[in-house]
Amino acid sequence: MKAHLEKTEAGGDVAALMRDMGRRARAAARALALAAPAKKTAALKAAAAAIRQSASAILQANAEDISAARADQATPAFLDRLSLDDNSVAAIAEGVATVAALADPVGEVTASWRRPNGLRIERVRTPLGVIAVIYESRPNVTADAGALALKAGNAVILRGGSESFRSSRAIHQAMVRGLESEGLPADAIQLVPTRDRAAVGELLSGLGGMIDVVVPRGGKELVGRVEAEARVPVFAHLEGICHVYVHAPADLAMAKEIVFNAKMRRTGVCGAAETLLVDRALIATHLKPLVEMLIAAGCEIRGDEATRAADKRVMPASEQDWTTEYLDAILSVKVVDGLEAAIDHIERYGSHHTDSIVTQDKTAAEKFLQEVDSAIVLHNASTQFADGGEFGFGGEIGIATGRLHARGPVGAEQLTSFKYRVHGSGQTRP
Repeated sequence: MKAHLEKTEAGGDVAALMRDMGRRARAAARALALAAPAKKTAALKAAAAAIRQSASAILQANAEDISAARADQATPAFLDRLSLDDNSVAAIAEGVATVAALADPVGEVTASWRRPNGLRIERVRTPLGVIAVIYESRPNVTADAGALALKAGNAVILRGGSESFRSSRAIHQAMVRGLESEGLPADAIQLVPTRDRAAVGELLSGLGGMIDVVVPRGGKELVGRVEAEARVPVFAHLEGICHVYVHAPADLAMAKEIVFNAKMRRTGVCGAAETLLVDRALIATHLKPLVEMLIAAGCEIRGDEATRAADKRVMPASEQDWTTEYLDAILSVKVVDGLEAAIDHIERYGSHHTDSIVTQDKTAAEKFLQEVDSAIVLHNASTQFADGGEFGFGGEIGIATGRLHARGPVGAEQLTSFKYRVHGSGQTRP
């Protein structure tokens, strides 16, 4: 791998490198598809241990990435996504260990039935094959994607962002040591060893049939390019325009906690709320306290006329604000005329990612959960639960907002396909 890195960083043949990676990934995928569940579990446990043992090297690599990003005047939100510390490295290792402990989805019989002619048919989970993951500044994706792909019996080719290049490489090296210690092929988890953007184009081409699916994790520009250029299936979301709707009746204390967490816990994640909708019946009781709380926390508010009337510090919202993923301490706020208006707003402006209603009215909550067509819909909970780890998946390879194959957090189970096994006793078709 080091030889590949030196060659490509010096301007070598990226296309040849990527084709070779594809061939090696396909061979590794075959071995993984046949690997015993216990062997995959042991390899992931060893990878988690290797990450813990490599914490100093990972943090040193991350410090170099952070220094370079600051020199390039990266935004605070970007630095937040890029930064690692002792706790986050421990969390990365724990995430891999959690994936190791999950039930193995490969070989699971999801349905079984017998036909009148005596044939017994089973539908069984199988790996997808080779997955390409293209991501930007979050180095933890290296471990999450590698672990989940391997658990589901897939080989994976990871192409991290140039800004997190050193951090991702250090995490990847630790994971490979874990795999090799348990006899699994190092090529099961490969990291593209060059920052050359041509590598992305090669992955999107499918590497001559070697890639089965592409998963992009990053900003709108990256995801848009992948969806436009990929010649293989894509699991992705273009934007996370997430809403919190405070409906009457809603407990004010609960609403404040949920809204604050949804927006301010981490402003740069795709599950961060970007628009707050407040029921018109709550203008006198809830709107002003919510706005004041957010402004006091350093959040810029862009609101409609009713919101601006509640606090003169609110900036006027434009039509564009309702379709903007800020990924920053900025929130658009709108007063709506009831539940139907809130659902209509979300349908018109949302991205089908994650939306939440805060209410004590169970009937209204059920209507919201049923009619809002988003991958994740919540009642009385923060949108920042849009995370595979929080769903018990051990992590996620991404969030999918499409309607085919996978939707919402993509964990190990969602990284499988299926086949039919048919058991007969000599039957022939007339």
